[in-house]
Amino acid sequence: MKRISVQRQVTICLGFLLSLSLWLLAPNAQAYEAPELLPDAPTPVIDLAQTLTSLQEQNLAQELDHFESETGWKLRVLTQFDRTPGTAVKAFWNLDEKSVLLVADARGGNLLNFNVGDALYPLLPRTFWVELQTRFGNQYYVRDNGEDQSIIQSMQSIETCLEQGGCRVVPGLPQEQWILTLVTSVIGGIICGFAGRPRKPGQVLAWQWMLIFSPLWGMLFISFGIGPVVVRTSEWIPLVRNISGFAIGFLVAYLTSFSSSAPASEA
Repeated sequence: MKRISVQRQVTICLGFLLSLSLWLLAPNAQAYEAPELLPDAPTPVIDLAQTLTSLQEQNLAQELDHFESETGWKLRVLTQFDRTPGTAVKAFWNLDEKSVLLVADARGGNLLNFNVGDALYPLLPRTFWVELQTRFGNQYYVRDNGEDQSIIQSMQSIETCLEQGGCRVVPGLPQEQWILTLVTSVIGGIICGFAGRPRKPGQVLAWQWMLIFSPLWGMLFISFGIGPVVVRTSEWIPLVRNISGFAIGFLVAYLTSFSSSAPASEA
């Protein structure tokens, strides 16, 4: 019993020391919130991390000012690393329900964070912002394209969607996403081909089995193969490729029935 009480006392002491150390470090952790970092002149872009070139920053600021004057939507960009103005940006930019604040901070797992006004959610739902963050802010995109393009492309996507009255998904079809739709289309074609293989003498196509398995191959081909392409881009080439992939998968699976039955008929 004494050993248990001693261990408990040691645990309590360690917990107290940990809490004390966190309390002592808290002022230092809050010191990075520095309103004095805000510029004197009004600007829609504050590049504290120097992610953008001077020309990029100038062009982006002009673009966001023009967009606000034309549409009324307020888009703002803040890049930070070691220090940040913190909550002072809300008063500096007078952020309201029609505002979007993009915060780019390379210290996290994802470069981008968005503070979105309530008036934007009917046009751009929460799933849009999650997809926007994961597409342009992930480490692979930033590594291949740079932090500057991550910011610029995400802001252009927001502008495009607001100009056309809203988006359910982020416009554009990345190559990795198109490859996924192509794979699902081919798999859907293979399942459909196997289901349609003739099972009776003289039967050309087992359409009953195709109907039975239609929820499976239809989901793979239509929902995951065609749907993401149609809603994200108006280009017809990815659509034609996915349809061709479905047809090839169907023919390969369907024709294997004749090749496998050929030796049996010869015997």
